[in-house]
Amino acid sequence: MPTMYLLMPRRFPAAALLGLAIFQCACGNGKAPGAAAEQAKPVQAGLFTVAAEQMAHLRVVTVGTKVWQTTILTTGTVDWDANHTTQAITQVNGPISRILVDTGAKVKQGDPLLYVSSPDVANAISAYRKARNREILAQRIVDRMNELLSHGAVASKDVESAEADYNDARTDVQTSLQALRIFGITQQEIDQAQQQGTVISTELAVRAPIAGVVVQKLVSPGMLIQAGVTICFMLSDTSTVWVQGHIFDRDLPFVRTGDSVEETNPAAARTFHGVVNYVGAFVDPATRTTPVRIVTQNPEGLLKKDMFVEAAIRTGSQANVLAVPASAVLRDDKNEPIVYVQAEPGKFAQRSVTIGTLQDGMIAITAGLQKGESVLADGSLFVQFATSIQ
Repeated sequence: MPTMYLLMPRRFPAAALLGLAIFQCACGNGKAPGAAAEQAKPVQAGLFTVAAEQMAHLRVVTVGTKVWQTTILTTGTVDWDANHTTQAITQVNGPISRILVDTGAKVKQGDPLLYVSSPDVANAISAYRKARNREILAQRIVDRMNELLSHGAVASKDVESAEADYNDARTDVQTSLQALRIFGITQQEIDQAQQQGTVISTELAVRAPIAGVVVQKLVSPGMLIQAGVTICFMLSDTSTVWVQGHIFDRDLPFVRTGDSVEETNPAAARTFHGVVNYVGAFVDPATRTTPVRIVTQNPEGLLKKDMFVEAAIRTGSQANVLAVPASAVLRDDKNEPIVYVQAEPGKFAQRSVTIGTLQDGMIAITAGLQKGESVLADGSLFVQFATSIQ
């Protein structure tokens, strides 16, 4: 989105009528609007004269320079933090037997999300039990052969053969154990699987890979899922989000990684703080802008995916610029920015200006004014209304 400048829609008729009435009361006279216009009327082409008693209610300021921290105003779209968002996918085939969580649930890493009933689990546990049985038997044979060797009852090669069988059995145990760990079976479940004679459960828990919030639920009870293919849930740590902003070419030189950003949204009565994490290396052909990623703190989870925010990027660039109070800048019939410059005491001329960014109630003037000139700040809306009824 482009840099946002101060937009002051021309809503002056109603507001100015009220301001004009108050203005007249402050002057202590009961003159009608026509009389006020008679006191404040152009005395020469291009100039508008305000009566001396009315000048006390206006404020004239001198145009000066100000140390300006360049602030880039843009809009952005909220997205999940991709570095803290992941999918929950099962490693076995089978139907879903139980679902334990729903969208919006907060989970910790390792918490079970659902259970899948699968013969793959039973086969893996069975293979592990058999490997453990062979390992135990091979260990006993090695111990017995060593005892016989100490009494000279067997040859050394028989002991070496028994030890080789034991090593093979240990390798089979490690291989089958890795299969269980890939399935996400916990150490407690593995210890239970070593108990011979117990019933082998066919259920496998799909566990939360990270701590966060279940932002999407993509399965239903009884659904048949495929190993490594079916996405069951989307989980995200919503304490931080990404705001995808857009910067025009003219503002791009000012934006750097690490710049602080303040973001607002009308739905949330607070300001969010973020940091520019990435400045894009390409220009969007549709908008002719460069994308920027803003990592934003979202401790209360108020920012939601695809929500729009207004962002003020506080860049490290500073410059001396001409600036006037924001109240001094109005809009003409063509919606172009104007100010009222004091040509002589009490006499004002309308002048078109080019404005920059807004900061601390001041607005930068990039063209149309010079340092030392005087412009009308408070009361400029009255002058604009008075000139419009001449």
